Amino acid sequence: MNALISFEHARLGYREPVLDDVCLDVFPGDYLGIVGPNGAGKTTLLRAILGLIRPLAGSVRSPGPEHRIGYVPQRDTLDSLFPLSVLDIVLMGLYHTLGPVRRPGPKERRSAMDVLEDLGIGDLASRSYRSLSGGQKQRCIIARALISKPEVLVLDEPTNGMDLPAEHGIVSLIDHLHAEHSLTVLFVSHMLHVVLNHASRLAIVGDGRVVTLDASTDSLGDQLAAVYGMPVDVHDVRGSVVVLARQQPDGGST
Repeated sequence: MNALISFEHARLGYREPVLDDVCLDVFPGDYLGIVGPNGAGKTTLLRAILGLIRPLAGSVRSPGPEHRIGYVPQRDTLDSLFPLSVLDIVLMGLYHTLGPVRRPGPKERRSAMDVLEDLGIGDLASRSYRSLSGGQKQRCIIARALISKPEVLVLDEPTNGMDLPAEHGIVSLIDHLHAEHSLTVLFVSHMLHVVLNHASRLAIVGDGRVVTLDASTDSLGDQLAAVYGMPVDVHDVRGSVVVLARQQPDGGST
């Protein structure tokens, strides 16, 4: 099987390297979680995947035009004060195909409504985006990414700042899109429990490197401890993965 995205000994960064010797393949049908401490280079890796930066050395091969990437940015990158409806936000996902002059017509609006209904928010189409809850806004942004019918869906911190019910709803939706629509999913998050309970593979970013492994590997705790610089225990509790900082005898964490 050919990889959709392939890093071969890539050095990534700007004027100075942030990540070095990155070897990573993303295959059709992957559900890849990208985790690591703040400032470790997750955003740099994401920008390379999206083709926004070129490697300083090595190579990065991204999908061709036949394998479009749908990108879901963090919600706070979209100005909630801008007076757009939910339908308007979703139609923004077609601007790269419509061009700067052509306006969305009935066909495009029907497509947008179909996506909104599939995501369970068709009744919110005429609502102002800024009036939505956090979970509703996230579904709207996901709909914007899906309207171009991508093969790869990249999500940057999709559950950040959400309460437990909203977080569960968004991750369940991502699971549904992966399973039912055969989407390849790349999920960037600092919330280890969310990623480990849903992604099948991990890319752990830290110390200038990217380590890839199965989410169920026995060495996961050791790999996370090395990246986060503290002992980490990974437990299975009634079928769910729980990640804990190991406690010292005096009650503190190491």
